[in-house]
Amino acid sequence: MIANNQLNWDATYDTVVLGFGGAGATAARFAADAGAKVLLTDAAPNGHEGGNTRYSAQLIGTGDNFKDLKTYYQKLTAPMDLDDEMVNTYVDGMVNMRQYVRQYLDVEPFSFKNDFDTSSTDINIKDAIFEYPEYDGVQSYDFTTVHAGMFDAALWKILRQKVLDRADKIDVWLQSPAKHLIQDLATKTVIGIQIERNGQLVNIKARNGIVMAMGGFENNRSQVQDYLGADHLAPLGTLYNQGDGIRMGEEVGADMWHMQNYEALGMLHGMAFKVPAGERARLIVGAWPDLYQGSIVTVGDDGSRYFKEDEPNRHGHIYDHGTWRVPRTNVHPYLVFDQAQLTKFQNDAKLPYADFLKTLLKGNSLVALAKQMDVDPTILTQTINDFNHFAMEGHDYAYGRDPETMQAFGNGPFYAAPLTHDVLNTQGGPRRNAKAEILDSSRKPIPHLYGAGELGGICANQYQGGGNLAECLIFGKIAGENAAKAKESQPETTDATSGASAKSAALGGNDLLATDDDIKVGPNQYLGTSDNGIGGQVVVRITYADETLKQVEVVRQSESEDVGQVAIEQLPAKMVAANSYDVDVISGASTSSRAVKSAVKNALEKAKLPVKD
Repeated sequence: MIANNQLNWDATYDTVVLGFGGAGATAARFAADAGAKVLLTDAAPNGHEGGNTRYSAQLIGTGDNFKDLKTYYQKLTAPMDLDDEMVNTYVDGMVNMRQYVRQYLDVEPFSFKNDFDTSSTDINIKDAIFEYPEYDGVQSYDFTTVHAGMFDAALWKILRQKVLDRADKIDVWLQSPAKHLIQDLATKTVIGIQIERNGQLVNIKARNGIVMAMGGFENNRSQVQDYLGADHLAPLGTLYNQGDGIRMGEEVGADMWHMQNYEALGMLHGMAFKVPAGERARLIVGAWPDLYQGSIVTVGDDGSRYFKEDEPNRHGHIYDHGTWRVPRTNVHPYLVFDQAQLTKFQNDAKLPYADFLKTLLKGNSLVALAKQMDVDPTILTQTINDFNHFAMEGHDYAYGRDPETMQAFGNGPFYAAPLTHDVLNTQGGPRRNAKAEILDSSRKPIPHLYGAGELGGICANQYQGGGNLAECLIFGKIAGENAAKAKESQPETTDATSGASAKSAALGGNDLLATDDDIKVGPNQYLGTSDNGIGGQVVVRITYADETLKQVEVVRQSESEDVGQVAIEQLPAKMVAANSYDVDVISGASTSSRAVKSAVKNALEKAKLPVKD
């Protein structure tokens, strides 16, 4: 969108940050600390902000020494060429990550390599830290966390709180997607942003800079097909990364890089059990060996196998002629297994995916099953016959699967579980340099435009876990500080005068500053709060009388709809039945469960206080 001298501004800020995930929260915080008045805006509604940072394992890539870590990182990106200054900036940031966490996040950094209790999880932590053990320098790698835990949004909640702590300097607009960058025609300087706010388009002037931290395009099916060559991918993280940063970057002439790069996660090399379009995939990590041990295979669209099922997970990458690549996706892959394998599943004490057995297709013969799967019955039959031969020979001639994991199929019935390829995040987007400046097609900075996070991320080729969060923190800080620096004067346009325009009057300030004033409390009712939820604060209202917990209501929460909502719906009744907050957490929603329990405990403590005269 091109500016002209007739453009009216509805509000003016020193710095505007687009995207309230880990990178955006970091950029906004450091811009504010540099003295800027900041607008932080996101397309997600309240409680769903956080981008992929919110859903991640909270593991931050860290290095023990610069030389070895740079060697390892260059092995990961080979044969891709990256700007050496940017690589040095990134690696140096990871080497100093523990000091960063201590100084800027105000917690003592926790080392997974040195201090984590591996018996507390069934995830192979060593394989996660040393994801590519064959590469030089790998032993220098580590994960830093903000406490001795993971998959609990702990890092995200700290980053979010740092923004809240600066509410006098940072306005937060949620459910307010950015639409167009506003660029001066003569100088190519980005001077503002058009945002959809409260159902209307408003023009926001940015005196010193705009940071694009809007995440990737994993929820934009058209872009997934264009850049990744996949029919569709099921997202593991946020549903609000719609690729707007790609479109907006193109409008102002940004150069693009790493467009083909994306990461997956979960057992079976970045695959998940099929979910309806528009829903998050269920992440399954840890020990569930029955998915690749026994009379079971994974097949693609024609009914044939297409990878080694027992290969260790490397963020969806599988070995491919000397390197590791995300495999070509299929539209409707399946797990195929026999009755003996089904019995093993049925005997599992605790399936990681509770509805797994409800999704199965069944056929008394492979031909009958193939018809239900919409695959070639001849190919599926040959696939199983070959697998049986390999199992009996003790050698997988097709893919080299460990023969100890292979058992010949029986004579039927046979079963299939629908799968989908998933996506953790994409890396492609506007190219940037070590100063976090976004570059044009001539590799020159576009004035006043910066980038951080997964939108145009530095990671290329083989991805090592923890790298994205490290990048959010490292380049988020750089982008925020540079976008806050005072710039030369901008083209003359008409500013909104102290909120005098009709539009600016309805814009509002900080959408995060909710209060409990509007929650009514009746006789024997008490409010309790907890800040331990993945989506922020959880507020409950309990009814307590005669030493009895009579009712529990969750009156404010922003937990994930697909997982956390189960805890919100089920725990209140369990607590009332037990007359206690101390009930078992809901499997798969442990963080949300603990938040509800903590809030009810807080309310009960208030209810049991002595009555004051």
